[in-house]
Amino acid sequence: MQVAIDMGTAQQARPAELDLEELLATRLLVQGNSGSGKSHLLRRLLEQSAPWVQQCVIDPEGDFVTLADKFGHVVVDAARTEHELTRIAGRIREHRVSVVLDLEGLEVDQQMRAAAAFLGGLFDADRDFWYPVLVVVDEAQLFAPAAAGDVSDEARKLSLGAMTNLMCRGRKRGLAGVIATQRLAKLAKNVAAEASNFLMGRTFLDIDMARAADLLGMDRRQAEQFRDLERGRFIALGPALSRRPLPITIGPVETAARSTSPKLTPLPEAPEDAESLLFAPIAEPVRRTPRPAPPPPRPTDDIIEEVARPQSPEPAPSSLFPEIDAAERNAMIEEVMHQLLDDPDSGFRTTAVLYQDFLVRCRIRRVPGEAPSLSSFKRKLAIARAGAEGTIAEDPAWQQALKLSESLTDDLQGVFLVLARTALAGAPCPSDATIARIYGTHSLTRARRLVTYFEERGLLVVRMDLRGGRILALPDLGCETAPGDPAGPDSEDMGRAAAE
Repeated sequence: MQVAIDMGTAQQARPAELDLEELLATRLLVQGNSGSGKSHLLRRLLEQSAPWVQQCVIDPEGDFVTLADKFGHVVVDAARTEHELTRIAGRIREHRVSVVLDLEGLEVDQQMRAAAAFLGGLFDADRDFWYPVLVVVDEAQLFAPAAAGDVSDEARKLSLGAMTNLMCRGRKRGLAGVIATQRLAKLAKNVAAEASNFLMGRTFLDIDMARAADLLGMDRRQAEQFRDLERGRFIALGPALSRRPLPITIGPVETAARSTSPKLTPLPEAPEDAESLLFAPIAEPVRRTPRPAPPPPRPTDDIIEEVARPQSPEPAPSSLFPEIDAAERNAMIEEVMHQLLDDPDSGFRTTAVLYQDFLVRCRIRRVPGEAPSLSSFKRKLAIARAGAEGTIAEDPAWQQALKLSESLTDDLQGVFLVLARTALAGAPCPSDATIARIYGTHSLTRARRLVTYFEERGLLVVRMDLRGGRILALPDLGCETAPGDPAGPDSEDMGRAAAE
């Protein structure tokens, strides 16, 4: 699908259009001295393409956080650990939410490390989530410097490696780099050379004009025009823009940056006793009001929860159907969960994919009220996979099993609850193949490791009978499974018949 992004006007008042699909495949480099209009250009591109493609903005000055109010971008404060930033980046690709990584307030060394961790999380996302993303990096010379500076070598290598991956290898992973820099001479050549589209703004230094002219295929005399460009005017070239150098004027934007260019303001009238005001003896030291401490950064779990939350820009209209009570609504949700798990491939699908399928099924069934959050869905999924019904669900030992499972990670809760339900029912011990399917893998070795892990945690005890059958005893529940062959085949209905 071809989408033309309106960037402004070209010669003879013609619209200057940018082919978004071509841009995703060929990347973009924006160059211009301070005050040439680079940030205005990036804002125009982001605003016009927001309805069509997911966006991630690396913002060293906090200028693009205002996109959140108009276009729903999630602002990620970079004042957190590198591991947290990598986790958030992975969730961003999984849930396809546009974000702004706010690096304002960090030292340059910290900005480089944070950007490297964030870009690394985008780059290392699972193949199932390689959707197209427009990755905009403002002041790219900070993150991909051409030479060593005042920052540590480790931070520079991490940042430069992440930027190189973005521009050189990111296309196959759906990452389309859009980088902007004040000076081409300060930007690493292997990063700049990967862009096929260029927007060159006002430039004064000879070395920068020479590199810009070389990228655009101009001679030295033609490069002189870069000095005469006005603010907001750029020379465009590339398959997504124009096959020949084309002067364009960037159009207006809907949002504004928090910082503005300095404006002249008239000076106040000088007082007659200016000298006495300046040099008068100070009777007592002036007590300055302390500046309020900046608010702490949002917890990582809150940002992940917001990223995973389904988008609902408009309030849902009042339903024409009669309202139902909470018990009936929970019954409808449980029914949807059982339908979801009836799919034989559900055990091998990721939790994110199952959650999206769950939301669609809830809308089809017209389940009223706000849908369960991702964390709540994971808990319901683990309990539903256990399949505890009838007398077992009402047994106090089962409630104890639910409480014990809360100490485990989300991916292990379902396996433990199935083992607990099997022990309460006195059914044969599940085989390694059954445990592997419940965990979502085909590896029997991993299934045996799970049983060993539960035993090391003190949740169960493994013993073998004389015939080689495996028995799992759960001391906290006061029950154990019947002997079962660990090398036996997978049985999806194992334990349910005994429970009934």
